[in-house]
Amino acid sequence: MAAELDFSPPEIPEPTFMENVLRYGLFFGAIFQLICVLAIILPVSKSHKADSDSFEPKNSEMVKKPK
Repeated sequence: MAAELDFSPPEIPEPTFMENVLRYGLFFGAIFQLICVLAIILPVSKSHKADSDSFEPKNSEMVKKPK
């Protein structure tokens, strides 16, 4: 009875080119999404904050022009 059971591993075909493209595309897409989420969560450096602060008064001065 033990001779009737086949315990050999099933034959798995090699992945096709499109399956490989899909696998690596999903992998890089996931990495890109993680980078985007981290860019939103992590604070901006001080040099960028100083630049953005210097631009804000100029914009508000342009809006408050005398008529």
